[in-house]
Amino acid sequence: MRLRSRRQMEFNLFGMPVGTDEKSLRMAEMDKLVEAHPEWLDAVIRDVGISENTETGRPGMTFESILRCGILKQFFNESYDDLVHFLGTHSCSIMFARLPAGYVPGRSTLQENIGAIKPETWEQIFRDIVNHAYKANVDDGSVARVDSTVTEALMHDPTDNSLLADSIRVMDRLMAKASELPKSSISWEAGKVRKLGQKYSRQIQYAKGDDFRAELYQKLLDLTGDTVRRLEYALKVMPLASEKTIIWMMEVKHYLPLIAKVMDQCKRRVFDKEKVPAGEKIVSIFEPHANIIVKSKAGPQYGHKINLVTGKSGIILDISIEIGNPADSERFLPMLERHMEHYGRAPRQFAADGGYASRSNLEGAKSVGVEDMAFHKKCGLKVEEMTSSKRVYRKLRDFRAGIESNISCLKRVYGWGRCTWRGLEHFQAYVWSAAVAYNLNILAKLALE
Repeated sequence: MRLRSRRQMEFNLFGMPVGTDEKSLRMAEMDKLVEAHPEWLDAVIRDVGISENTETGRPGMTFESILRCGILKQFFNESYDDLVHFLGTHSCSIMFARLPAGYVPGRSTLQENIGAIKPETWEQIFRDIVNHAYKANVDDGSVARVDSTVTEALMHDPTDNSLLADSIRVMDRLMAKASELPKSSISWEAGKVRKLGQKYSRQIQYAKGDDFRAELYQKLLDLTGDTVRRLEYALKVMPLASEKTIIWMMEVKHYLPLIAKVMDQCKRRVFDKEKVPAGEKIVSIFEPHANIIVKSKAGPQYGHKINLVTGKSGIILDISIEIGNPADSERFLPMLERHMEHYGRAPRQFAADGGYASRSNLEGAKSVGVEDMAFHKKCGLKVEEMTSSKRVYRKLRDFRAGIESNISCLKRVYGWGRCTWRGLEHFQAYVWSAAVAYNLNILAKLALE
């Protein structure tokens, strides 16, 4: 049985003293903010999809506890295992989560329930928090700054040989699972193909000479192709004997096109000496949504570029998770339009990194009502064209630098450096939920000052 919320809570469940440190006080303020928005639970109920009217079963997490535990996870930026520890030992976490006395959900329960909350729900919660900041005169969006960063996906650095070895490993697992399905006629020696693929991949990594490396690549491709044919045959002859068989078939149909793409790009790169465009590459069969992004001399990153706008209060006003690797200059006006859509007007003063600078962007900002527009690098633009005076330009330029600390905090404290959830939808939910926790913390801090 799952309830919507648990209104009557034991204030001090285990006789532990309530923390008076700054983080505990902030969590108490965050609790008030979440309490003020019961409508958030309606979206969580839709996402989790379990009726709250069921009269049987063991009492578990309420929908409110699911939401609050999701916020806690991003607030502490810990794994689910560590979250279980916090919920079992920290009085402030127990009270914020609104869990019944003596009940600590397990890792799999937390992962299943928190993972069910869709990114659209987290985004709506984020919007409501920003609207709360506007109504409370914390930040009206009249002075804002924009910058971009990259959140990496959960994957290793891709190479052709490692992608092929991953493909073989997945197909070996699927074939082994096929041999165990009801009424299956498939026979498979698990691990044999996987080990051979890993052997070829390691030899390629340390091979000396292009000819020898190409010969090893051909062996690895042949092994991959042979395993693909065996998996396709198993898919063709597998009887529909159970629900497990249907799930297995869906998994096979998911991976086969991705593996075919890996083989194709390997042939084009290694044997045809073709430079495959970034948009046509696949960098992981586990995270196929990941983009190749180059933002600095440190080299490529694999994930998604994120454009974000923050205000003078430090809270995040808007986020855009990009598909592909659009130039910052291409995303300036769309981000400004999003800001106008949310606030009904353009910011009076706007600051941006030098990558957004262009004359067309400056003219576009001025045309919609931005009085002072400061780009970190002038890129041929005059200060008089951007702002009313040099003093205002310097002030906005210094203000823009503050977004770097916002991004640093999001990466170090809230997990934006690397997403630990798999899949595009979970990636988006991870980014939005971290932003929710960040904004709640900022608002709580400002309320205590």
